[in-house]
Amino acid sequence: MDDEVKAPVRVPRDFESLRSTIIERKNSMPKRLAQAAAFALAKPDEIAFGTTASIAAASDVQPSTLVRLAHHLGYEGFSDLQSIFRERLRDRTLSYEERLVTLEQSGIEDEDAGILSGFLSAASQSVNKLAATIETETFARAVDVLAAAETIYLVAKRRAYPLTAHMTYAFSKLSIRHQIVASPNGIDGEIAGFATEKDAALVASFSPYAMDSVELAQDLAARNVPVIAITDSAFSPLTASSTHWFEVAEADFAGFRSLSASMALIMAFPVAIAERRRKAATSKPHKSKME
Repeated sequence: MDDEVKAPVRVPRDFESLRSTIIERKNSMPKRLAQAAAFALAKPDEIAFGTTASIAAASDVQPSTLVRLAHHLGYEGFSDLQSIFRERLRDRTLSYEERLVTLEQSGIEDEDAGILSGFLSAASQSVNKLAATIETETFARAVDVLAAAETIYLVAKRRAYPLTAHMTYAFSKLSIRHQIVASPNGIDGEIAGFATEKDAALVASFSPYAMDSVELAQDLAARNVPVIAITDSAFSPLTASSTHWFEVAEADFAGFRSLSASMALIMAFPVAIAERRRKAATSKPHKSKME
């Protein structure tokens, strides 16, 4: 009967429950909702940190379809649904205490030597993988963008912060104008707001991605500031905002990841930029003293 009281729908509040709900309902969903739901399960990282527009484009649906999917599943809106995917990433990352427990259970006989050997091996694997996969043409194009910039803005938080700290040192020594976006008084947005189309930004973030870095990259790109990104996946939220991006997958030891390959990459940028500018300066025609 129409006036029959229906039991309230239980809204999934963790990723596994959401996944089960989608699988259970997929055959009864309208075609476009089912298409968006299938994409969400196939690319959960992209759902976690993409924008409504970027996710809609990637899944070949309208942004309104994502909102309708969220409502269909019982959520207040798409951001409510998206929070489940973001929570999944946080849950997936082991705490440092859990990583130490994993290390203790590994059965290494000489613990100190084993830890050192493990990190050296992971660093070597990371650098070798990057050397085998990086596209030198993409690197050259990124150097073109950065070398042409009046000011290079450097954005990185949490684990990625050492990358920009090192570049700040190298850029200063090579007289390359730059601005690190890492204010202790919380005005990163205002600092990045000075960037114009004549500048460029180099942004680094790895899973679980720093939302501050992602949002700054999105804002810079929206204002037509070229963004060069260093991240760890093609589904990273940084790729959609980037003019050029580099995938750097660091190997881990007992769940701990270094920045070995990423550091090797960012060490190449200041030198390549300085050399590009030096060659450009020496190639300019000089006026004759007889003129």
